[in-house]
Order: sequence, then structure tokens, then C-alpha cells
Amino acid sequence: MQKIIILDFGSQTTQLIGRRVRELDTFCEILPYNKYPEDDSDVIGVILSGSPYSVHDPEAFKVDLTRFIGRLPVLGICYGAQFIAHTLGGRVEKADSREYGRAHLETIDLGNPLFKGFESGSQVWMSHGDTITAIPDGFQVIGSTKDVTNAAFWCPGEQLVNQLSNCKLSNCKSVWAVQFHPEVYHTLQGTQLLRNFVVDICGSRQEWSAASFIDTTVAELKAQLGNDRVILGLSGGVDSSVAAVLLNKAIGNRLTCIFVDHGMLRKNEFTQVMEDYRCLGLNVIGVDASEKFFSDLAGVTDPEQKRKIIGRDFVEVFNAEAKKITDARWLAQGTIYPDRIESLNITGKVIKSHHNVGGLPKEMNLQLCEPLKWLFKDEVRRVGRQLGMPEHLIERHPFPGPGLAVRILGDITREKVTILQDADDIFIRGLREYADVDGKTLYSKVWQAGAILLSTVRSVGVMGDERTYEHPVALRAVTSTDAMTADWAHLPYEFLAKVSNEIINKVRGVNRVCYDISSKPPATIEWE
Repeated sequence: MQKIIILDFGSQTTQLIGRRVRELDTFCEILPYNKYPEDDSDVIGVILSGSPYSVHDPEAFKVDLTRFIGRLPVLGICYGAQFIAHTLGGRVEKADSREYGRAHLETIDLGNPLFKGFESGSQVWMSHGDTITAIPDGFQVIGSTKDVTNAAFWCPGEQLVNQLSNCKLSNCKSVWAVQFHPEVYHTLQGTQLLRNFVVDICGSRQEWSAASFIDTTVAELKAQLGNDRVILGLSGGVDSSVAAVLLNKAIGNRLTCIFVDHGMLRKNEFTQVMEDYRCLGLNVIGVDASEKFFSDLAGVTDPEQKRKIIGRDFVEVFNAEAKKITDARWLAQGTIYPDRIESLNITGKVIKSHHNVGGLPKEMNLQLCEPLKWLFKDEVRRVGRQLGMPEHLIERHPFPGPGLAVRILGDITREKVTILQDADDIFIRGLREYADVDGKTLYSKVWQAGAILLSTVRSVGVMGDERTYEHPVALRAVTSTDAMTADWAHLPYEFLAKVSNEIINKVRGVNRVCYDISSKPPATIEWE
């Protein structure tokens, strides 16, 4: 299959470049800057990402451009543009002041294929400390802003031949570079620019779609798994659910799913999810292990210790159940592409251990199967819809693995979980039922939402003629595209007032409701 290679130099928006390319129905692979593939016969173009470094930093990431430049169309973005200029004989210098924010292309070469369909004065987003003060010989400026003369430049193939010894006049491919970020929302015609590069310049046949992914993956799973039995741990979330339906389509009843209830799911969630899975025709074993989890968590208040205990207990319970399936040869996981990208930085050092990429316990003696490992979250949802899954499963908000345990400040008890389940249920149900001015529900507009019980805090209140001294509940709702950054959701005051009133009136033990208006960063989505 055709693909675009995105070389990652450490930019926070590299994943966003990948998502934009995938939205053009084109497969792409994000690789560390120093891991360009030996075999690139299926590669149709290369994109160089931004970076936190200056090209002059001793530790700056560098790539051997001769591996691909001239042989394939190349697009450098921000640091990628500076690296191309610096490497090929141009000049990059520290800007008088960091250029960050909106800018407008006051001059554009509208005849250049990269800017096909652009409007004069098109808004772009800048984020750089260095600036390109001179472009290499043979390159031409094709876009400038008020403050950045060399905002976009290119070298046509017939000129690039003079720069590169490995390039022949008959087949040398052109190079483009932009100082701004076309992948971000604030570059208003950024998607158009990427479409021009990926589709028109690189020649993508736009074969990457949910339907084609399903057909290809089902065939690959049948070949990979043969007649073996597979075990899959279900969480109720969209990733593991879509993975289960995809595997079920490939191998049918040779898939056994295990759904562990640690007692800290949302209200009635275990029963509802089990019913959903049965309606999908999945072979699911439900395990109520809540007694073990509550016992082992008794008196524990440290958030990290809570997570470790829940993680350890989950593995123990899951393994005990999995061992009963003696003929299983594979363990399937709902690992998605961002999980794998986030778990290793571009130097190869672990920066975040993800529960789906930590490997398998040796005693399980199983091979690993990850049918969604190339998909972004929005693509997982598209695949789920193509598979005919119910919308409430596909659009389900992300939910932390430790469940409500990390939404209860202090120690965990069944009583506290019940209080939080009741408050959370009112909040989530309200989001699902409240239609905004455009007719869409608030739930569909929010990336993630939930209630937090501040059980280490008590506040004074009055109910009837009596003084109360009970717990506050904080409501949290955020908007995001990938959870790496998030903003607090601007929910209508009318809605918040209604939910607050209902929680205080109906949930015993709560006499105050607050709304969390922190963004990520500096805050995180979860409180613990």
C-alpha cells in the first residue's frame, strides 16, 4: 500500500500531521527522525516535522537527506524547513523575537502546486525561535508574511539536480518547505496544502479507508491466527470493543473475551456493557472481582499506589481466568497508534508506560495480536461504524483504567464509590440528553467528562432548616482531539445549574458542586 513517511524531530504536533494525512484517505507512518526505512519502495513522499531544537543546537536531531531527497517529493515543516535550508547551503539565524501565533501570507505564488486553491492573505500559524534568512541556491520563495520573508520556498526537480549528486534530471523530485504549521487548526487552509502535497504532488490514490482497513485486516488476521484461539481483555471502551468485533469477524467463536469488574466502573456499567457485547455476538466472560480490589485498596490514599494495586490485581484476575482457556495461543489488545508513539520518544527512551504496550507476562506463554495498532482514535471510531457497531459504544468517552478510584480523593470504600457513581450518572446522563443550540448533544461535543468526589474535604451547607457537613463534588468536562492537550468545555450555565441542583437533591453525602475550568496543560484531565 502507498504511504507517506513522517520523520519525527520531536514536535508536539507530529501526530497531528499524521492524522491530517490519514484524513486524506492516505496511509502514513510516523517514524523517529533516524529510522528512515531501508526499503521505501511503497513510500510516495516524505514530510519532515517540527522540533523543539534549533538546527544550531549540538543535540539537534539530524537526518541524512540524501536517503530520500530527490528520489521522492519532500515537504519540510518549521524545523524541517530550517533543516533543509541549513543543510543545503542556506542560512538560519536566531530571530530577534520568537515568532508565535497567527500570521498571514501577504504574498503567495498561487501558481505553485503546493498553493493550489489558496486565497491571498491566507492565515497561517507560526511557532519558531529561529528564522530562515537565506534559502539555498536553486530554491525560490513562494510565500511570505509581514515578518517572515522565507515563509515558504521550493526547489523544482530540474534545479535540485544541481544540488544533489544522486539525482538525475529525468526523475529528480521537487522539495517544498514551509516555516508555518499546516497541520494545526489555526492555519485555515492547512488541509488544502497537505492535500496538494499528498494527493496532487505525491500521487496518493487515496486507498486508505475504514472499509479497506477492515478487508485487509480481516484477511491478515485469518492468515496470522489460523485456527488458534485468542483471548482479549475488554474494558468497555471503544478501542477494545472495536478490536473484539474485528477479531470476531475474522475468527468467530475462536475469540474469547474477558471483562473484569473491579467495582469502580460507572453506575450499572458492568451489566450494560455485558449486554452490549452479547448483542454484538461476542463470546464474553464477565468476572466480578470487586471484593478483591476493595480489600487490597483499603486505607490506601496515594494516587500512584492506587494505580499500581489496581494494575497488579487486574493482571492477577485476568491471568487466572485466561489460564482456564488452555488452548489459547494469542492475547489480543486494543493498542492504537498513539499508544505506541507516546510510549517511546524519538531517542528510544521510555517517556510514558502505556498499559497496552508493556509486553506480556512470561507465564502467559501467549503471542501478541494488535489489530488496531496503526489506527488513530478517530479512525477506530470510523472502523466501528463501518462494522455496524451501535453509536453509543463508538462515541463512548475515554474512561481511566483504574476507573472511579482515581476520581475519589483519599481512600476508596464502597460507600464513596456509590456516592460518586450516582453523581456521575446524573452528569453523564444530562450531557447525553441536553441538546445545544445546534441540535447536537453536549456529550457529542465533549471529549471526556466525569465527576470527582472530594472525599478528603467537607463543606458546610444548609438543607431545609438543618446544617449539613458533607462532601463537595467537582464536575470535569474537556474538549480535545487526542487528549495530549485539552481545554475545559464551556458548558451552558443553565445546564450546569440543572445538574448541580439534581446532584445535591438526589445524592446523599453531597452538598456542593463545583466545575473544573482548568486546561491541560498545566492540569491533567484526571485529578489523580
